[in-house]
Amino acid sequence: MNDALELCERGLTVVKRAEETLGLKELRSKTRRFLAASHLQRDKFESVLKCVKVLRDSEKDEHPTLSVLAMKAWLGLGRYGEAEKELRGMVLDKGIPEGVWVSAVESYFQVVGAASAAAVKGVFLGLVGRCHVSADAAIRAVNKVIEDTAGGAGEEARLRAKVVSDLVSDDRILTLLSGDDASKERTAMHALLWNCAEQHFRSKDLQTSVDIFEKSMLYVPYDIESRNLRAKEFSAIWDFHSLSLEPNIASAFLKFKIYLQKNKCDGAITQVQAMPSCLDFTTEFLSLAAHEAIACRCLPVAVASLSLLLNFYSTGKQMPTTEVVVFRTLMVAEKYFGKGEVGRRERNWFSENQYAICAEFFRLASEFYGASIDEEKEGNHVMICKSLIMTVSAIISDEKQRTNVLLENEMLMSSSTESDKLEAIIEPNFLFVYTGCAFDLHSRLDDAGSQHIKRFTNSKCCNPKHLLQIGIDASQGPRSNHEVAIFALSSCLSTLLALPSPDYVSLALILRKLVSLRSIHGVDTNDDATIEKYKQAYLIMVGLKEGEYPVEEAKWLAMTAWNRAAVPVRMGHMDEAKRWMSMGLDLAKKVPGMQTYRSCMEDFVAGFEKKLSGA
Repeated sequence: MNDALELCERGLTVVKRAEETLGLKELRSKTRRFLAASHLQRDKFESVLKCVKVLRDSEKDEHPTLSVLAMKAWLGLGRYGEAEKELRGMVLDKGIPEGVWVSAVESYFQVVGAASAAAVKGVFLGLVGRCHVSADAAIRAVNKVIEDTAGGAGEEARLRAKVVSDLVSDDRILTLLSGDDASKERTAMHALLWNCAEQHFRSKDLQTSVDIFEKSMLYVPYDIESRNLRAKEFSAIWDFHSLSLEPNIASAFLKFKIYLQKNKCDGAITQVQAMPSCLDFTTEFLSLAAHEAIACRCLPVAVASLSLLLNFYSTGKQMPTTEVVVFRTLMVAEKYFGKGEVGRRERNWFSENQYAICAEFFRLASEFYGASIDEEKEGNHVMICKSLIMTVSAIISDEKQRTNVLLENEMLMSSSTESDKLEAIIEPNFLFVYTGCAFDLHSRLDDAGSQHIKRFTNSKCCNPKHLLQIGIDASQGPRSNHEVAIFALSSCLSTLLALPSPDYVSLALILRKLVSLRSIHGVDTNDDATIEKYKQAYLIMVGLKEGEYPVEEAKWLAMTAWNRAAVPVRMGHMDEAKRWMSMGLDLAKKVPGMQTYRSCMEDFVAGFEKKLSGA
């Protein structure tokens, strides 16, 4: 660079024409600027300032980079006041490009830090007032002021936030980012301010946080699309203002309602638990909190409020309502879920298979009914029986769900429920549940389980649906009883056939179950009882309209009857094989859609008989 300068000086002494002299002078100034930049890279700040002084004083050079070079040199020497003068001088120079002075502002702020925030604001606003500044430049300036403040703690962070607050609320900046073509920049500015406010909130600087949140609202358009964003802003500001409220019951209840409206159950429960610590607390606020929670459908909050209210009855304080009303409100489902169809759907949505808890509640119910005053005990006897029946049913269901085994003492306790005269005092459905539980328990303890089934079958309460369910239950599970299952299903089949309009879907299911049970537990294929079930199914199909008997079940009967002939054929029992083939073919003739199968069966039977006659 020095050699280049020397050549320029020698050239100026030689050239004669004005245009050549002007060109060499421009080249000399450019070379000197490059030399200053080279000195700056090597931290030779004094040399940079000398080059700038020569360019300004001797050569009258006003190139935009001179202010930047001088400012960075003063910063390097630690003379921030001189650097600020250079920075402010850029405001007066309209020839400095936007990118140059934005870069200069960033460099100045990076070195000086928070102490320069006010100067940066003044310079930037001066530039905005002097010439056209892009929205992107405004975002860069704001980002530079608030960056490197992760956590938002300390006086420096608050000072930066104050400068940003003043900067973004200035009318000139708002006008700059208000056009339709600046929507992306507006969104970016809002994101910067939102994140800054969140950092200050996490550092517990609530005042600064609220201030920045409010300023970020300036960059949210008032249109339908931005409605959710504005609501989010107001919700955040509401939260932060509520945290600074005085610790009295009115403030605590206001915070409680805020959490309810935002559907934050945990926060609402925390506020409920904090209410008793307020000096002006009264128990009416817990009752009111429960009503508010039920109205907002926050059931855990309502339970927490009422449970906390119960603790005050033992203290002797004057209460807004009686203790029994609070208990009833806690336990009655309609108080929470409502009545009618809506209430039913809500209960189904909340329901779970918590059989252990269910059994405990039913056991408690039986104790409550048993503890009634003497004149009520007679009327409560029915409810005690029902509660005990449901308790045992829940215990057995819990055992199946957890795949555990009841202990012997649990079985003895559960099976000790009185069974005398139950048919006369409880409804058929409860007697059915009792019968199922008694069969399950007594089948483990002794051989009396099947007696309960036979007794129930002969009772007036029994209907085909009960028998079908008993048969299915007895045929499944690790303690299945095929004899009881066959008895219950056969009884159900007879009952259904005796009806004027039988349910053929249930009939088909029963026949399939009976055939399957005989196949699994039968001694051999020469089971007359099994083929009788197939014949019974055939007789049921005779005279029915097409499709009245379930088609898939009819196909299953026809195919399984035909396939049963395979074993007798291999064993050489030809008469038995012919009997099963004839059964399968007869059933196939009654099933729509089996024409192809029926033709194949007929051809096979003809060939089979021909082969037998030839033998």
